[in-house]
Amino acid sequence: MFEAVEELLTEHADLEKRLADPSVHADQANARKLSKRYAELTPITAAYRSWRQTGEDIDTARELGADDPEFAAEVKELEARREELTERLRLLLVPRDPSDDKDVILEVKAGEGGEESALFAGDLLRMYLRYAERVGWKTEILDANASDLGGYKDVQVAVKTRGAMEPGQGVWARLKYEGGVHRVQRVPATESQGRIHTSAAGVLVTPEAEEVEVEIGPNDLRIDVYRSSGPGGQSVNTTDSAVRITHLPTGIVVSCQNEKSQLQNKEQAMRILRSRLLAAAQEEAEREASDARRSQVRTVDRSERIRTYNFPENRISDHRVGYKAYNLDQVLDGDLDTVIQSCVDADAAAKLAAAQES
Repeated sequence: MFEAVEELLTEHADLEKRLADPSVHADQANARKLSKRYAELTPITAAYRSWRQTGEDIDTARELGADDPEFAAEVKELEARREELTERLRLLLVPRDPSDDKDVILEVKAGEGGEESALFAGDLLRMYLRYAERVGWKTEILDANASDLGGYKDVQVAVKTRGAMEPGQGVWARLKYEGGVHRVQRVPATESQGRIHTSAAGVLVTPEAEEVEVEIGPNDLRIDVYRSSGPGGQSVNTTDSAVRITHLPTGIVVSCQNEKSQLQNKEQAMRILRSRLLAAAQEEAEREASDARRSQVRTVDRSERIRTYNFPENRISDHRVGYKAYNLDQVLDGDLDTVIQSCVDADAAAKLAAAQES
């Protein structure tokens, strides 16, 4: 795999020269593209140079160690360091998801379990909002359909970075593993006999699309307006401010009623629609390339789950990678990094194995 690194070093050096040219920055879009690629290659370049230098240090230590015990003792330390750098470089060379640095639109939907499922959907939403706060991301609730007991039948939230992120630390890079059915086992607030119930909520995560990434023709949309429902300001239920948009070619339907004006609701609905269309296009492309595509929510069924939240045991289990921990209370408070990292590591190992086989 390391044979390709020399080409990347050449590309990195070329990008460095181009970005130092003031004329390149006259085209901001192109400059951003070049800067993004430069940032991707920088850690690979640094790791490879350290890996190569360590190899030279090992050769030198072995040569000098024939006459000097101190140099001979350094060989093992340098060999261990080289192994660490070899593994780091392998991971850096794993093919990256081109959407990793994108912001996302995250949707949580109640499934089987009625009000208890809606309450659990609310717990998941709070977990993601607190996690975003911990890592310094911005969140914006785009649309929400609250339940009677304070949960959510469904809710959509935009999650954005506040600036440049390290490779692999973008919003999509971390949250894409959250898509799927989440199952909860606990005694519901509505349960008078103290019995443990099982219910589920679905999470759908899509990278947020820029307008230029998704082409939507003027005749592709049917836009309906209607009166908002649920708690809100004075305009609720008095004006046709809620918007429902149907994308006719695909049948995708999105709606929004959170904002007071029809225009604002339309803008929010279009953001959601663009992200769904982009996700659908990417999924279709990946399906053609590989049958190993991870599916997200198809049906919010208790038996089809990626993760279980067991309240009596304070246990969280991710069934895809075999992860298990007994700190559910901390996870629900936004301490999600370890859980997500287990998925990141498993995904990287699978990609690395596939790359080595090919």
